[in-house]
Formats: sequence, C-alpha cells, structure tokens
Amino acid sequence: MARRGTRQGTPSVRATLRFTALGAAGDGVAEFEGRRVFAVNAAPGDVALAEVAGDRAEIIDWIEKSRLRREPECPHTIRCGGCALQHVATGAYAAFKKERIVSALVRVGINSAPVREPILIAPATRRRATFAVRRRKDGVAFGFNARRSAEIVAIDDCRILAPELHRRLPALRRLAEAVPAQKFDVHVTLCDNGLDVDFVGPALVEPKGAGLARLIVAAGDVLRVSMNGDPLFAVEPPRVSFDGVSVTPPPGAFLQASKEGEAVLIELVRGAASKAKRIADLFCGCGAFSLPLAAAAQVDAFDADRAAVAALNAAAKEAQRQGAARKARGECRDLFETPLRAGELDRYDAVVFDPPRAGAGAQAGELARSKVALVVAVSCNPDTFARDAAILSHGGYTLHEVMPVDQFVYTAHVELVGVFRRS
Repeated sequence: MARRGTRQGTPSVRATLRFTALGAAGDGVAEFEGRRVFAVNAAPGDVALAEVAGDRAEIIDWIEKSRLRREPECPHTIRCGGCALQHVATGAYAAFKKERIVSALVRVGINSAPVREPILIAPATRRRATFAVRRRKDGVAFGFNARRSAEIVAIDDCRILAPELHRRLPALRRLAEAVPAQKFDVHVTLCDNGLDVDFVGPALVEPKGAGLARLIVAAGDVLRVSMNGDPLFAVEPPRVSFDGVSVTPPPGAFLQASKEGEAVLIELVRGAASKAKRIADLFCGCGAFSLPLAAAAQVDAFDADRAAVAALNAAAKEAQRQGAARKARGECRDLFETPLRAGELDRYDAVVFDPPRAGAGAQAGELARSKVALVVAVSCNPDTFARDAAILSHGGYTLHEVMPVDQFVYTAHVELVGVFRRS
C-alpha cells in the first residue's frame, strides 16, 4: 500500500485507475474524468484504487499488477526522489528511455532518426551524489530530497551508488554533522583514489580555529573538502583518469555520473570520430573526450570553466612529459556568449559537443553554417538535443544514428550520443 503524491488542500476523490503509460518523470499515467493523472510507482498495465486530487494520484491498493512491473529492491524508492523507475521491468524500462528520445525528435520534425536500443549501465555504479542536509531540533537530517518535496529521506541504503561510496554513507553523515550550518547540500564524488567533498549553500561560512579542526577530524581520509567550490583542506589531490590520463578535477567539476557510463560514451565518441585528424571539443570540461581523442588527433578544447580547462591542460602536459602522445589544448571560452563561429569551425574535421542540459542553441547555429563534415553531440536532455538537432538538420546535416546510454540508472533521465554528417 502506498499513499503519497496528491496536492495538499486539493479535494480528492477515490477512483479505480488503469495506468496506460509512463510520463516524462517516470510516473504512471492514467485517464480520469477526461484528464491525465500521474502516480508514483505505477507501471503501464497496473490497475489500482487511488485517491485522485488534481493531476496527482496516491495509490491506496492494487487491483491488478502489470506484467511490466517488478518489485523495487530499495526500501526508499516510494518516497525518495532519487529513483523513479525501479518498479518497471527491464524491457519496458529500456523502451521508455528510447521513446523519450524518439518522441523528442518527432516533435521537431525528425521522424526517421535511427535510434538504437539503449546501452544499459548496471546499478551500483553511481560515483557522484548530492545529499541534502538540514539541522533540526531532533538532530541532523541527511539524505536525498523526497519526490516532489523538500522533505529529506534519510538514506542508509542506496542501490545506485558505487559500493565504495555506499560504504561511506555513515562517515559522510558524520562529516555533514560537523558543519555549523542549518541548511546545505553535500556534493560527493568518488574519484580513483578516494572521496572529494564540496559543501554547497548560500549561508555557509568558512570555518576557522576549533570549527575547522572539528571538520578536519570528521573528514578522516576524505581527499579534499571544499566549500562552495573553494578548497578548505586536502590530504592529497583527487584524481580521475580518462583513457589512462590522470586528471585532478577542480572542486565541483562536472564528471559523468559513472565510470562505466563514461567509458561507453568515450568509445562511442571515439568510434564516430576515428578518422578525424583535427577535432574541436566544445563544452570540454576536464577533458573526458578531449584526452582520449588526443591520442590520435589534434584536439582544441573549449569551455567556460577556467579551472576545468586548467586541469585539462595540466593533464595533457603531464601526459606529454611522460611520453604519451596527447595532442590536446584547452582554451577558456563561454560558448553561450561567444560560440565558435562558422569560419573558426571550418578548420576542423570533426566537432564534439557536450553541453549542459540547456543545450547549445547558439553554437548549433554556427555549426549549421559551417563546413564541418562530422558533428558528434553528447547530451543528457533529449528535448534540447532535439532542438539542436533540428538546427543542424536545417543547416544541411543528416542525423545518422543516436545511441542512448542509460547511466542515470532508475531515473527518467537518459544520456545519448548523436552522429551528424553533412549531406
């Protein structure tokens, strides 16, 4: 039995609902009195007695369970906002991820794009997590935000975290308790050599004296502790590796959600651009694609994050010093404000771009006006990918294939690699 999800203050009515689809956020969708209503933990084919209020429904009891569902493994899955699809069987789950991409492309007029079956990454691989912390009269709440709520679900067991990160949950909670603030988030990254922690919140004040000493003791063997991106102290530099090249990411740097997902994305991008000799990597971050591609091509990398670009350049320089042929050069540039122009792009055989969720409309427009033969797009948002794909399509590119990669396990999000060639 599950009761949650209706809006407070909205009159409710009890009804039998037959769920026919999954919504964009992973909730089950049913028709009720001529409108669509959504329920947590419902799969297509489920029939349930529910309390309906507005467009939300709380399942009270099951009448018939769908063959497309499975029982969630995690005890927190109903309340926790981290996972939305643990209850959906593998085949239906993969179909949902693929359909998110297909439907986004159809909405912009790309009706026949060859979208492959998703590459499914295993659970218990997530190396990045953001934990919410609230200090209350009865103690410190540490966990993930509840679905559709600011409430915190205390997490002592999580099926998506990498084992080493999962094992450190009690220690991370003790570390959070040592921070003298009422409300903040803890950004944690499992690096190759240990944990990197960044406390993030507008009311955080850098600790001094005894407060800093308590934090250092509580941190134990955490590699580096930062506050709003500024390092407080470090035992040793955190390290991640991209195709064997070691990089020290700055605090809060973007990394792919899992090493396993990252490895798949690198191979897909490298395979698509295997014949290119000069490549531009746009929104390059710390070099997850730049450094692997630089083993066989000259790579010019661009990103607005100055610290990330510096990390990329330092890693490339060190690799070269050690005799590895990594021909990568990073440049700090805000590609939203000053995208590479068509004339600048024309000197490249291929362009790779991996923008934030907002996509890269301005940069896609310049690519559409360029003569670049090959564009490889990496995206975590099917909707903005589709918008950018339409811009490229109107500029003369053909979308040859889309490869979904499910590294956001059990969520409604999906990563993808799209390959465009000039017609």
